[in-house]
Amino acid sequence: MASSLPLSTSILSSRTNGNNKGVPFTKPISHLSQNIDHKKPNNIVGMVTSQLPARPVYIPDRIPDKSYVRVLDTTLRDGEQAAGVALTGPEKLEIARLLAKLGVDVIEAGFPSSSREEFEAVRQIAIEVGNNVDENGHVPVISGLARCVEKDVEATWEAVKHAKYPRVTMVISTSKIHMQYKLKKSEEDVLSIVRDMADRRFLYQLVEEAIKGGATTIDFADTVGYKFPHEWAQFFQEARESIPGIDNVVLATHCHDDLGLATANTLAAVHAGARQVEVTINGIGERAGNASLEEVVMAIKCRGNDLLGGIYTGINTKHIFTTCKRVEELSGLPIQPNKSIVGRNAFVHASGIHQDGVLKHRGTYEIISPEDIGRPRPSNDGIVLGKLSGRHALQTKLTELGYELDDEKFKYVFWRFKALAEKKKDLCDSDIKSLLLEEKVAKASAKEAHQVHT
Repeated sequence: MASSLPLSTSILSSRTNGNNKGVPFTKPISHLSQNIDHKKPNNIVGMVTSQLPARPVYIPDRIPDKSYVRVLDTTLRDGEQAAGVALTGPEKLEIARLLAKLGVDVIEAGFPSSSREEFEAVRQIAIEVGNNVDENGHVPVISGLARCVEKDVEATWEAVKHAKYPRVTMVISTSKIHMQYKLKKSEEDVLSIVRDMADRRFLYQLVEEAIKGGATTIDFADTVGYKFPHEWAQFFQEARESIPGIDNVVLATHCHDDLGLATANTLAAVHAGARQVEVTINGIGERAGNASLEEVVMAIKCRGNDLLGGIYTGINTKHIFTTCKRVEELSGLPIQPNKSIVGRNAFVHASGIHQDGVLKHRGTYEIISPEDIGRPRPSNDGIVLGKLSGRHALQTKLTELGYELDDEKFKYVFWRFKALAEKKKDLCDSDIKSLLLEEKVAKASAKEAHQVHT
């Protein structure tokens, strides 16, 4: 049945009346799988870590380990839809290599039918990245997106078929607003499309048809980021209870960040049974972007064991920072300073209370370390000296610079430090040395005045 097909189906839909829905499905096109040996096991052993189990073998329609969460990265497809982003073929290939090194399970490489250049870029990724087995035995699935139109599906298959594990992801809208204004089709028309290649009843019926047609992954999408986490979790729970055959496919979640809830919604779906997350590097994507790979992965790494029943991914988090910075450079979209995980300020401390805490123990205000994501620790150990800094931070800096002051001298320097910090945002080493010079000059002047007086 579906497990014999190298296909995934994805219906990405949205609506603004509170009932966003999306369904991923795959149409059984027999000739697409003629060259695939589906009985041959994929001996993926997983990322080597001391904490996590081995990555389970890849089977299209199921995951042997119920605690494992597949990561599909769509930076090269949905991420490139961000305004102002236009990646060349070589740039997409470079990012695909980074994603493979990162350990993503599925790389959605693009939309092959959109242009000849896009087709060729996806084809090259399928050939080069989709057949490169790393030292851990991992090779990513290479996926291409297609509308539920035969020429799209054919073009996508021609692009991805060269990969060891190719996948065609088909997309169709199911919300009433999209069917009426975008597709200009009725529910019966859309259902007919699914058979040949929104209310909840219609959505369930559509998914059931997709599963019958050979879908291996069902991807529910909140395309306009309208849902709240509890709604999205409930949606997945009800879908699992109501759709015949739903246990025979992998459930996926695809969330957008229009209300800033993409990561939260993704994790809520995982908690409710989704076992494939669809994410992008730095959260880039259409409008406000997508769920961020680094946020979802690190949230699972930090809390997956105690809150989510021991779930884990195959991502090698040591490569997160390098990948995020390179995507920032190639996309031209700057990472905001306060971006979680990879932002410039993510491991920087400016408040005196926080500085005192981290100087005593990093765990007081850092739930992960920069080393966890392959990031160099910020200069000055992440301590920014400014008007909010306290005595502990200044004393630590003085010791680092090789100065030891008695209580009286330190009191004077600290007083001068606070006065200067009110005028200058961040103080550097040269500023601290200048304060020490002022202290020496003041001391010498006082001594000279005393000698003249006597």
